[in-house]
Amino acid sequence: MKIAILAISTLVLSVASSEAFLSSPNSSPFGAVHGHTKSQQSGNAATTSTSSSRSVIPLRYRNDKVAMETSKNYDTYTHIGLEYNPISLFGKGKSGVTGDLAKTLLGGKGANLAEMSNIGLSVPPGFTITTECCKHYNGDWNQSIPSDLWNKILDSIKTIEADMDSKFGDHRNPLLLSVRSGAAVSMPGMMDTVLNLGMNDDVVEGLAIKSNNPRFAWDSYRRFLEMFGNVVLEIPRNLFDKEIDSIKHEAGVSEDSELTTEHLKILVERFKNVYTKMNLTFPSDVTEQLELAIGAVFKGWMGDRALKYREVENIRNLMGTAVNIQAMVFGNMGNTSGTG
Repeated sequence: MKIAILAISTLVLSVASSEAFLSSPNSSPFGAVHGHTKSQQSGNAATTSTSSSRSVIPLRYRNDKVAMETSKNYDTYTHIGLEYNPISLFGKGKSGVTGDLAKTLLGGKGANLAEMSNIGLSVPPGFTITTECCKHYNGDWNQSIPSDLWNKILDSIKTIEADMDSKFGDHRNPLLLSVRSGAAVSMPGMMDTVLNLGMNDDVVEGLAIKSNNPRFAWDSYRRFLEMFGNVVLEIPRNLFDKEIDSIKHEAGVSEDSELTTEHLKILVERFKNVYTKMNLTFPSDVTEQLELAIGAVFKGWMGDRALKYREVENIRNLMGTAVNIQAMVFGNMGNTSGTG
């Protein structure tokens, strides 16, 4: 009962949805790695994780189905410095990993998503990239994603596509994603999130048709442009706020929700101009958006806010943050929708 209450409360807080998703009891452990490299600036790694008070048996040595399937892939990811499989699928019958290692490797959010999937709750499908990857990303990977890992991430996206019967970046039947951080110890407000990832000029038109709600589609696009620009490309948020205030003044309204579809289309173009004024280009390639968003979450672990928070709260000996990539659920589709 305690587990169920914890899982349900976590679901409400992090993936509340206006839609229903079905999960089956079939399980699937950590997937194998594969991936892609892009050279970026070097960073410092965090220290290795502490173990539980209970005896922690490394996953590859455990005598169960998870360990057996993981050990098959062991040599696949040791060459990039990983001790454990870097991907854990969840939702739609995929249960991920639970137990002693779950919170250490998947972070609190990822561990709870895995646990909710395990007990049969309805969880939008997705996957978690482990905290161990964060440690190496900010260390010996020099803030880049190895090609073997990147290919596995793309394979995992295909799993979400199959579960949701939609396609990432497709202009007819688009899949949008959320990219969220999640460390083993809660750090509220210190880490980064990107929502509605996968939007571009073609996708917004397809989402408008698919949802039969053009205003929702264009509102999602302008939200994404603002969040991606601020979180990933570090564009000051006040530059976007000024554009919102300006168009509301022109429209004679006081609330964002009062803006029409046409107002939102104008706002999208003005947000793109904010990128241009900062000598930046909005990436229309959705896979590039994904790679940059994952990197931003990992780099956020070593950002000033997160470092200061861990110093003040005396949080030590964590590998880093996990990255949770999940099918989007929407709180802006209408009066019957909500997230929180």
